[in-house]
Amino acid sequence: MAVFAVGDFPDTQAVVELIKEHFGQKASISCPPPVIPEFPVPSHIEPRFSCFVESEAAGSAVVISCKMPAGEIKTVKDYRDSLAESIFHCALNQRLFKLSRRRDPPYFSCSSAADALVRPVKAYIMTSSCREKGTVEALESMLVEVARARLYGFSEREISIVRALMMSEIESAYLERDQMQSTSLRDEYLQHFLREEPVVGIDYEARLQKTLLPYISSAEVVKFAENFSTTSSCVIKIVEPRAHASLEDLKAVVLKVNTLEEKRSIPPWEEEQIPEEIVSQSPVPGIIVDKVEHPGIGATEMILSNGMRVCYKCTDFLDDQVVFTGFAYGGLSELSEDEYTSCTMGSTIAGEIGIFGYRPSVLMDMLAGKRAEVGTKVGAYIRSFSGDCSPSDLETGLQLVYQLFTTKVEPREEEVKIVMQMAEEAIYAQERDPYTAFANRSREINYGNSYFFKPIRISDLKKVNPIRACEYFNSCFKDPSAFTVVVVGNIDPAISIPLILEYLGGIPKVQDTVQPLSREDLKGLPFKFPETIIREVVRSPMVEAQCFVQLGFPVVLKSTMMTEDIHYVGFLSKLLETKIMQVLRFKYGQVYSVNVGVFLGGNKPSRSGDVRGDISVNFSCDPDMSSRLVDFVLEEISYLQTEGPSEEDVWTILEIEQRAHENGLQENYYWLDRILRSYQSRIYSGNVGSTFMVQDEGRVKVREALTPQAMQMALRRVISFPCKKQFTVVILMPKSSRWNSLISVVSWSSGGFSRDAKILAGMAGALVLAASLWRYSRGALRS
Repeated sequence: MAVFAVGDFPDTQAVVELIKEHFGQKASISCPPPVIPEFPVPSHIEPRFSCFVESEAAGSAVVISCKMPAGEIKTVKDYRDSLAESIFHCALNQRLFKLSRRRDPPYFSCSSAADALVRPVKAYIMTSSCREKGTVEALESMLVEVARARLYGFSEREISIVRALMMSEIESAYLERDQMQSTSLRDEYLQHFLREEPVVGIDYEARLQKTLLPYISSAEVVKFAENFSTTSSCVIKIVEPRAHASLEDLKAVVLKVNTLEEKRSIPPWEEEQIPEEIVSQSPVPGIIVDKVEHPGIGATEMILSNGMRVCYKCTDFLDDQVVFTGFAYGGLSELSEDEYTSCTMGSTIAGEIGIFGYRPSVLMDMLAGKRAEVGTKVGAYIRSFSGDCSPSDLETGLQLVYQLFTTKVEPREEEVKIVMQMAEEAIYAQERDPYTAFANRSREINYGNSYFFKPIRISDLKKVNPIRACEYFNSCFKDPSAFTVVVVGNIDPAISIPLILEYLGGIPKVQDTVQPLSREDLKGLPFKFPETIIREVVRSPMVEAQCFVQLGFPVVLKSTMMTEDIHYVGFLSKLLETKIMQVLRFKYGQVYSVNVGVFLGGNKPSRSGDVRGDISVNFSCDPDMSSRLVDFVLEEISYLQTEGPSEEDVWTILEIEQRAHENGLQENYYWLDRILRSYQSRIYSGNVGSTFMVQDEGRVKVREALTPQAMQMALRRVISFPCKKQFTVVILMPKSSRWNSLISVVSWSSGGFSRDAKILAGMAGALVLAASLWRYSRGALRS
């Protein structure tokens, strides 16, 4: 047995003494410990095949796995081999990604990795998600790429790109060596004890990796492709929602590719031309027209000559992190119904074409060795871009933002076709998913039958206008004067401000633009929570019987109480989650977990007016117990409204919130979020520092006033009192076949048999498609 203790201990020797006190007197067993038996995994030369048909699968998938003995890393030679192995998988993944972005791609996504299965063996596993009826083509492409690597290896340029990626990762880990999470250190010692993995420390590992990486050749790397052979204990599996491919089809593909490889009929890999610079022509830097210090939050605000507002805060939480977000008012709520679907597809189509002026596959190589990424989001009321980069790569991150605003994305048939195929498969996958019908009906009941809350159907996709989609995306990121940008992290103003002026201040003004939207100009969502009680059961065919429950309660925060009630909502959601969990899990043993969610986007974020939304309680359970558990939830909320929580309940919630707040104060993303929320607050009137302080004072005021009685009264204000007079319940239940329904009626009449049906599911898991339109629309709704 071993005991590990890792943390910010003021006195490490005291911790050692505690461990001795509690464990030192334990007597070991007198007899020798049992020998751990070895369970060898037999190898096989002939490949094995499996075809799974899973009606609820999120899409079609192919998995190739090849087993081999698990090696150990005990010497520098072992470590060098592990680096070469990592280079192989990374270089192969680069090729697989580029193939997925070509015309008529064989799959939507594909990746390769090494994984420890059981102690004696590890496996090389390649997985792909593809269109329905596309598993045979996907399998052939996967096998061909491995064969191509065996025949020709990787070019020096490909290897150098991967080297740069790995060097960037180890440099980031080295820079943050004193800020490593305690859990990471603990796990390192754990693996040393359980598997005898060496613990060398990041200092030594970084030096060793920097020494070895430049000398690992393509020949060393390509030898690992031999482990991906169909004669190396290979298992090929496919998962399909409906049966299309047979075992004979899979065997024929393996024979075909093996024959092509033997005859060297597979051509070498063709590399793309990669531009040297992200920004081809340096922009004319802007200037600072106004600058304000906010000492209360340690931030500085600048107004640039193109109208963009930039606020930066220097921190030392992580040595290798800078995060930033820019936002502007105006999003999807401004769209009419006839253009809504096309415009919601704008981000997806533009992303596939290249929002930074380059195709994603080209940009991937251009960013090799740099730790910088930027993404975009268009929500209901706000459009935004966000980035995360190393301080040394801040210029690259800001260059991407400059390209975002100056690139005119134009649809190309090739990329649009790929996006539409992925979107179509995602919609088909959702239609097969029992949860989709439940989620759709829940939204329809709680948020109204508006086009904004409706799921996208196949018929909607046929109406998408790619030109309008790209035009809308371009218009979202065009006018710099509409945007406020917040930058937080390890930045040196002497270096960073000139970069900000060049790439953010250098974004050209839009001459013929209309006045940027303010929060008062926004069009509110068509949100209307039902005024009566609604209980509804959604029945859906299922492979395995399951049940999901969602209770919804309307929330109205009065503008006069907004500053305090916005904090109360956070405390109340945690209280409800804790108390309902105590009842449903610990008292009745009927659920594993309970989630309480809050949506406050029903009204536009104007300075006046109430905030509307809902609080939802979500859990899964035994279908036969669903109605009873709903009643238990209502009884618990009703009790909290009439009797209030206990002192202990309030103390617990305060402790949870305080710990989260203390941890957050040491995180860049926490400060980024707090400053952004200050800018977006209803009480913001031009001074972000004072708004931040008012919000902070509101939090402290609520904490100091948080008694059982205060929580009780807040729960009455936030949720209708009594809670049983206005709520919705939507329950997802398995849909029985007519034969099962007849059997259940006969069984019920005879009083003898259970209605539970046990159906075996024929697969261990399935790949989820990356393009999930419902999740995208849900994310847009939350923003």
